[in-house]
Amino acid sequence: MDIISLLVTIIVLGLVFYLLYWLIGQIPLPDPFKTVAMVLLALAVVVVLLSVLFGGLSVPKLRL
Repeated sequence: MDIISLLVTIIVLGLVFYLLYWLIGQIPLPDPFKTVAMVLLALAVVVVLLSVLFGGLSVPKLRL
């Protein structure tokens, strides 16, 4: 994966996760549920970002 496609992928993922963050902020959830949703979103961002940066090594492929 070259640097340009990696940069475009990171920008698109950042935009998608920012929109999800904004959407969770707009939904009138009680405080504990909103906090849990934000933490789960942050965890998903970290996992996806690490997966993209390290070339998807965290997801093994199954060959039949």
